[in-house]
Amino acid sequence: MFFTKVRRVIKAGFVNFWRNGWVSLATVLIMIITLFSIGSLIFAKAILNSTLSQIQDKVDVSVYFKTDSLEEDIFALKIKLEGLGEVKSIEYISREQSLENFIERHKDNALIIQSLEELGSNPLGAVLNIKAKETSQYESIAKFLDDSLKAGGEQSVIDKINYYQNRIVIDRLGKIVDSTKNLGVSLSIILIFISLLVTFNTVRLAIYSSREEIGVMRLVGASGKFISGPFVIEGIMHGIIASIITTALFYPLSYWLGKSTENFFGGINIYQYYITNLVQFFLILFGVGIILGAISSFIAVRRYIKI
Repeated sequence: MFFTKVRRVIKAGFVNFWRNGWVSLATVLIMIITLFSIGSLIFAKAILNSTLSQIQDKVDVSVYFKTDSLEEDIFALKIKLEGLGEVKSIEYISREQSLENFIERHKDNALIIQSLEELGSNPLGAVLNIKAKETSQYESIAKFLDDSLKAGGEQSVIDKINYYQNRIVIDRLGKIVDSTKNLGVSLSIILIFISLLVTFNTVRLAIYSSREEIGVMRLVGASGKFISGPFVIEGIMHGIIASIITTALFYPLSYWLGKSTENFFGGINIYQYYITNLVQFFLILFGVGIILGAISSFIAVRRYIKI
């Protein structure tokens, strides 16, 4: 008996969908726009995360050592830093490598090269470039280094730490990362609310066109669930069709923009990202479409029954 009712509800939902052709088309188009916006946010987030990741990789805290520092003392500090949970990676640059890098950067400056030659010795010390897992963690790493200096453990080998010179840039980058995450969440909530509102009204239009049928169903004693069921199924169909079409639309769009995003933003090709994450991308749109269609239809039916 239960399965018979379920089968009838599903069949009625399909009948409603095809019978209300123009209303169904309008609802599907609206949901496509919403799902397309949500999908665009997913791509935008991937591009933004890739761009921010590249920027974060260029930000670090550098520890400069005195020219007479022993390598064993430097590596002792390096081991301590690697034990910190905030540290992502540490690059050791020897005195010789520091000099080579300096000469390479200033190879077009004859005055600097000549000055080095006249000096006759390497004026540069070794360097540790420290990268944190999160931008906000650089301060705690700098504090650890300051505490080490105050304790006197590495005071004889460290020349300077450049965190405080780069602090403004690091803080601004941290604020940008947090702001972009909050913006993405806010836009998603707004788009979902708009979709619920618009889909709710279009489904109400479909319900209004079936008001006489609903009235008859009430008279014969049909339950609220049996009355609302076909419209919820209809809403779910809207979501399923919209998610399939939206996912398909992103294929040619991502293919067309793939090289452009890779060249402009550097690092991510959205076509490759789309192909790699196709199943996950579709399931997200599929789930959102079904939820939007079902909830908006259910709310619309409940409100109509109360009127």
